[in-house]
Amino acid sequence: MQQFVERNVPAVTGLLTVVSLALVFAAALRVVPPGALPRAPDAVLAAIPHVNAVVSAVAFVVVAASWRAIRRGNVERHRTGMLAGVGLFGTFLALYLYRVALVGPSEFEGPAVVEQFVYYPILAIHVLLAVACIPLLYYVLLLALTRPASELAGTAHARIGRIAAPLWLTSFGLGVVVYLLLYAV
Repeated sequence: MQQFVERNVPAVTGLLTVVSLALVFAAALRVVPPGALPRAPDAVLAAIPHVNAVVSAVAFVVVAASWRAIRRGNVERHRTGMLAGVGLFGTFLALYLYRVALVGPSEFEGPAVVEQFVYYPILAIHVLLAVACIPLLYYVLLLALTRPASELAGTAHARIGRIAAPLWLTSFGLGVVVYLLLYAV
């Protein structure tokens, strides 16, 4: 299987991206049939946004530190950190999609002018960056998982990673801002 993925990284990236986005849009548009997911207690569902804000903040720090590590030549720290970042992102996404599929997205309860000129633009940029990051992250992750570190220099891993990392960091950061606008401000 690893050899197949190694030879077909772009195709596997495309497939994983389509499946991931289908899951995201299915949850966001609430097309998951009622009863298809077990319902957690209301207290758990209410806690998910707060947990996800912490997960996003931790992921931001981990990804930033991992990006810094590779710039300093520490390949192992970079690899470990980026894998942790992917794990944190997966945790965030699973919790977010679970909650949204069951109760829908959170409503902005602040002033309409803030909603229109602050909340929605920040949310839109956050979502667009998150969607744009998905294929980039799959691509660099698949390259990194199917090749020894010594061979990555001969691939597009570093070039795509230099695009993916700041977009990913910005998306995580804006996600925390969205959380603050919804729950703290």
